[in-house]
Formats: sequence, structure tokens, C-alpha cells
Amino acid sequence: MPATRVRLIAPSGYPHDRAAMARGVTRLREAGCTLDGLDVLERTELRYAGSDVERAADLNALAALDALPDIALAIRGGYGATRLLEHLHYDALRERLAGTNTVLVGHSDFTAIQLALHAKCGLVSFGGPMLGPDFGVETLSALTVPHFWRIVRAAQGSAEWTSSGEHALDLEGPLWGGNLAMICSLLGTPYFPRIDGGILFVEDVGEPPFRIERLLYQLHLSGVLGRQRALILGDFTDCRPSTYDNGYGLAEGFAQIRRVAGIPVLDGLPFGHVPDKFTLPFGVPARLRVKGAGAQLDFAGYPHLK
Repeated sequence: MPATRVRLIAPSGYPHDRAAMARGVTRLREAGCTLDGLDVLERTELRYAGSDVERAADLNALAALDALPDIALAIRGGYGATRLLEHLHYDALRERLAGTNTVLVGHSDFTAIQLALHAKCGLVSFGGPMLGPDFGVETLSALTVPHFWRIVRAAQGSAEWTSSGEHALDLEGPLWGGNLAMICSLLGTPYFPRIDGGILFVEDVGEPPFRIERLLYQLHLSGVLGRQRALILGDFTDCRPSTYDNGYGLAEGFAQIRRVAGIPVLDGLPFGHVPDKFTLPFGVPARLRVKGAGAQLDFAGYPHLK
């Protein structure tokens, strides 16, 4: 079997945890991958993995390569992807990547890239593991990496989890989502895709509960939530209330959104800034079935390794 060709991209923060990056490189090689783009691991400019020009070039280079990689893998999140959106060569990327099996994957700040590529090119990408935080973690998750390889090596995939409450749902729509703050940051811009009848999944990290509620209200008041068929809540890590919150927390904020959203709101999806996360394609047809507390997403039509 030919080696899986992985090209590293660094659209956001610099690789501050060098040991994690090294572990990630080693594990990918042990999994039978060849790696290109290792130079991005040596770049640092302020809080970024190089200048805006360098980081945009990581992505634009995909349109000019004679041989596309099997996987274009973000090394980490942080901040910086938003600064690149005006500098990506969308027409060239669409012409080169549309209909291919190249897997573009990342999460967190990478959500901005995913939104823009879908809005401007119609490209499908993946919310999933990154080099340092996931492949390079000291103790590998029993869920994250196996699920990633299972998804990207098959023409169709699924994700099953346990949600709180009792639901009875069977609905279909385009699957999309990612980091909540990044999604809301692009509302009203040319880089926000118009997706109707979708299944939207969200996660976030480090935001107080009232800010999470406020971000979800932004999606509600802008009409985005009302155009979806369901909202799925992933992990909200380190989103702690303060003493001023006076008993208010994430549970109360989510309860309020359930009251006003007008669509089913599920929780418990393993996705976000946590060790255990699914790999989820952004922008493909999906089916969501929920019976009681058991939830299952099925999806197909995404790029996958041959």
C-alpha cells in the first residue's frame, strides 16, 4: 500500500509545544505517512506561525502542486486564520481541489478557513485532529485518531454518542460547524456560507457562559439558527462562570437557547478542545437520528483516501 502523503499547514498560531509537534510527526510516520511542509514547524512571528504571506502561501500552494497530498493537516489553532481570508486564491483552489480526494483537516481557529473555502469554493473540509494537540498529545485518545483514520479511509462515515434528555428525531441536511466564536466572527462577511436546512455543530473554549449564550443569540437573531434543522452542542472547555454570575452557567444559557431557537438542540457531541473528538466533514449531506439519549450522525460524499 502506498504511503499516505501528509502536508503540514500552519494558518494560525506558532508551534509553541515543540515536543508535541515532534511526537505528532513520529506517530504519523509510524502510521505509514510521509510528511511534507515540515518547515512550518520552524516558523514564528509574534503569536503566529510565520507572516500572513507565509501562512497564506501554505494554503495557496495546494493549488499549484503537481501532486496533491492525501491530507493537508493543520498543526494547531490559536488565532491568525482570519487575517488570511482576503489573501487566499479561491478560484485556483476550487479548480485544483474540487472533485479530488485531498483531506483538509483541523479545528478551532481552522474553522475560519473551512467557512471561507466552503463559501467561496464549495470545498468540503474536515473538523478533526491537528498535529500537536491530537497526534502529538502525550497519551493518545482511544477515540480521536482511530475515528479519524476510519472516516478518511472510507466513502461514508458515522458518529454515535449519548445526548442528555429524550429525543425522537430523524432528519437530513448538510453537516457544518466548528468553533462558535469563529463562526460568529464571519457573520455578514463574504466568507460566511449560506447553508439552509443544515445540521450545525458548535464548540468553544475559554469563553464565560454568558458569552457562549450571546454568541448563540447572535446566530439566532441573525436568522442562521432558524434556517437549520438542528443544533448540536459539542464540548465547551474551560467555559466557567464567575462569582458575579450568581448561579448562572452553561446549563442555564443552553436552556435559554432551547427556548428561543425553534429547532432541536442536542448536546454531548465529542468535538472541541478536548482529547476525545470525532472527525466531521464540513458541507456534506448527513442524516441525524436520535432515539431517547442515543444519537447518530451518518454522512457521505466527502473526500477520502483511495
